[in-house]
Amino acid sequence: MSEPAGTSRWRPLRPEDLSGLDALAAVVHPGFFERPEVMAERLALFPQGCLALPGLSGEARLSGYILSHPAKLGAPPPLDTLLGRLDPEADALYLHDIALGPECRGRGLAGEAIGRILGVGERFPAVMLISVYGTGPFWSRFGFVDETASADPAKLVPYGAEARYMVRRSGALRTGLHEGSATDLQ
Repeated sequence: MSEPAGTSRWRPLRPEDLSGLDALAAVVHPGFFERPEVMAERLALFPQGCLALPGLSGEARLSGYILSHPAKLGAPPPLDTLLGRLDPEADALYLHDIALGPECRGRGLAGEAIGRILGVGERFPAVMLISVYGTGPFWSRFGFVDETASADPAKLVPYGAEARYMVRRSGALRTGLHEGSATDLQ
């Protein structure tokens, strides 16, 4: 069941959430380990692209998170890699990770977070991601198109055989009105 309009439970991710993020990632993405400093760096570099879903029962732990940051279209960073800085030539928003605890499924919470991140992504010609666990049909509902054929196969290997590189082109690309860059959003 979705929450009524205007009652978003998602909030900006904060540094004090990172231990909960790591714990949830270990449960939801056990095959895709990333060091805690990788997640901390994503938050430090682009906080406006990071959201947290506090525990649904009022507990202190996180029930969900989403991380995104600017990157070059067609060049998502490898798994478990520190960036050092945002690429000033970034022309896409990379949806790095989304995770929801089992208690969140079927409540519309993923769609709410994705909608908010796609709003951030409107500043770019595209939003990209690597789909795992056979979730391509889910991402297609949000306008993402499978562009695996154009991706560097070596970058997909760590994500498994079902990994798909997917892109959602924004209205900025369709109309040719893209302005701004990764550094404009900082």
